Amino acid sequence: MLHPGQQLDHFLAVCSFVSMLSRAGSLPRLAWTGCRRMGNFTSSTTGSLSSTSCVQYVQEVVSQNCVVIFSKSTCPYCKMAKNVFNEIGANYKVVELDEHNDGRRLQEALAQVTGARTVPRVFINGNCIGGGSDTKQLHQQGRLVPLIKQCAPCCSSSEGSASGQFAK
Repeated sequence: MLHPGQQLDHFLAVCSFVSMLSRAGSLPRLAWTGCRRMGNFTSSTTGSLSSTSCVQYVQEVVSQNCVVIFSKSTCPYCKMAKNVFNEIGANYKVVELDEHNDGRRLQEALAQVTGARTVPRVFINGNCIGGGSDTKQLHQQGRLVPLIKQCAPCCSSSEGSASGQFAK
């Protein structure tokens, strides 16, 4: 029997592996049947995503973009995180949970994946670095830009705003 911490580690390892296989074209993308992409959002023809689909959506967005911010449009800490990336000229993908049909479920999925329910949840190169204060602190310590520069080629995307490159 796995302990709760081991269960999360096991879950994240499985998600990472499935994501890798999916990107490599080794798995069919059946989980997305009935959903269509609309900009930064995914909407379901049934009106809402299941919690499993929400976790899969989070994993896909994170795996396809170097920098992802799961945010709420009125949150000051979310604005802080976005401002840090704007200051350094880094591209990033934003999912505004308060403007998303499944925002509440996505926030619960983020809690499952990261262990924290608060926003923003900031990911760089597939890893959650924390929230707005964490992002600002990493930048002040000179550790944020090196993390972005390490982005794997798999994380660059022509879709959305994230490219894994600095804006020119």
